[in-house]
Amino acid sequence: MASLVGLPFLVLEYRWFRSEDGIGAFGGAFYWSVGLLALSWVLPHRRSLRTPRVLAAGAGLGCVLLPMLFALALGAALSGI
Repeated sequence: MASLVGLPFLVLEYRWFRSEDGIGAFGGAFYWSVGLLALSWVLPHRRSLRTPRVLAAGAGLGCVLLPMLFALALGAALSGI
């Protein structure tokens, strides 16, 4: 479920980075999120590997949301809220 939530955010983040002429400082988080979400889909769907799949998808979702949450927090801090 986390990977299904993370995929639209990943595409949105990729388009956001492309409009800003490159990935920049968040390149590591972007590549880690792509890798972890891909890993969560590639792992075999056996019961014994359910926990690693969930952990990989959750960590991938966290990496996907990290740059967006940082940008929102920075925007709120600079606006004086």
